[in-house]
Amino acid sequence: MTATEGAPSLIDAAVVAGVLRQALATGGEFAEVFAEDRRGSMVALDDGRIEDISSGRERGAGIRVVVGNTTGFAHTADLSERGLFKAAEAASGAARSGGGGTREVALSRSEPRSVSPVEVLPAAVGKGRKVDLLQKADAAARASGGAVRQVKAFYRDSRRLVLVANSEGVLTSDDQVRAQFRVTVVASGDTGMQTGGESVGGTMGFELFDRHDVGDLARSAARRALVKLQARPAPSGTMPVVIRCGSGGVLFHEACGHGLEADHIAKAVSVFAGKVGAEVAGPSVTLVDDGTMSNEWGALAIDDEGHPTSRNVLIDNGVLTDYMWDWRRARKQGRAASANGRRQSYQHLPMVRMTNTFLRNGDESPDEIIRQTPRGVYIAQLGGGQVNTATGDFVFGMTEAYMIEDGHLTGPIRDANLIGNGPQVLRDIDVLGDDFAMGWPGTCGKQGQGVPVGMGQPTLRVRALTIGGTAR
Repeated sequence: MTATEGAPSLIDAAVVAGVLRQALATGGEFAEVFAEDRRGSMVALDDGRIEDISSGRERGAGIRVVVGNTTGFAHTADLSERGLFKAAEAASGAARSGGGGTREVALSRSEPRSVSPVEVLPAAVGKGRKVDLLQKADAAARASGGAVRQVKAFYRDSRRLVLVANSEGVLTSDDQVRAQFRVTVVASGDTGMQTGGESVGGTMGFELFDRHDVGDLARSAARRALVKLQARPAPSGTMPVVIRCGSGGVLFHEACGHGLEADHIAKAVSVFAGKVGAEVAGPSVTLVDDGTMSNEWGALAIDDEGHPTSRNVLIDNGVLTDYMWDWRRARKQGRAASANGRRQSYQHLPMVRMTNTFLRNGDESPDEIIRQTPRGVYIAQLGGGQVNTATGDFVFGMTEAYMIEDGHLTGPIRDANLIGNGPQVLRDIDVLGDDFAMGWPGTCGKQGQGVPVGMGQPTLRVRALTIGGTAR
């Protein structure tokens, strides 16, 4: 089945058209209705006990009115005709600059397309089956070794139905279904407490768990924690770094992707500003943002402004080709949006955001990349970090890493920081593997809003990055 089957209609088209007319009645140049109905559930386990089982629903609409450079915005949880008209009047009043008059709005409905077909709606699955997943993960992790001290597991699903209409005639909708599972394992030994984790998620239904075995995820998380009990101190200094496929996408998302969002470009707070057509990366590097990647965490049929998602090549063989655009920034430039206008909920204005951002495949064997590296660090998993968007400087945590010595992986090293500069990393990538993979599901935070995003890359080598370890 597709996600749109059985999805309720949020607002009647005639009501939407009336709301838009009301929003434009006092001189608005552009008006938009964004309506949303979001439902979800979650289950959490800690130390063998179910700590939380909950579900929730959020429903409402945001009305945006634009007059010149002024934007008026109002939101309401009342989707009745009266409630919507009151919100339209409020937004119009906030943006009003005179002019008056009436504008008719002719809406042209676009049939929903299916980017991520859904086989089993999570809402149709009983809570017992979801609890079983957590208990299976707990048992698998604890069976991995006596040093395992704590297991946490988390399940979440959501279904988000959106409707977008605007005064340019757009009337479209999307039905986004997501499921996610995460497990964290703590092991204890002579080196103290060590943590390992695994996470999986997709824009899909409960069939996620036909594709991924939660027992395998738990064993992998336990292995990470147990291996780190034998880890030696990480080195300090600058050296080659090899990043395993899928595990380093967060680096390029944070340190490079945000700098390619048009709002940062417009404010001249990005190192990539004014560099379209320039070489900004090594000749083998192609960076893409693609909302159409079926079932990936950042997959969407439309963005939150009603534009059909597409594959946007940002850097092509080292050359900066374009930025990511929402409607507002694209309008100022007299160009089309790139379907990167996203918002956390109906209570928020859209802004430029990524969807699924990744580095394209290379043609080298991952094993050969390691063999060609006499000494360095192999990062199997990156953690969170901090980035200065204006400069691209970053610090990320390494949550699983190993030494490379004489072209071979040797012992694990303790958690340490990876320090560098995003644009410089793009230039210093000297080889890309042929094993492209997407990484863990992520939530990207920006100006107080969080949205789901996907990230990925093949195994790659960076000529030089700084490792903030303690060993000499």
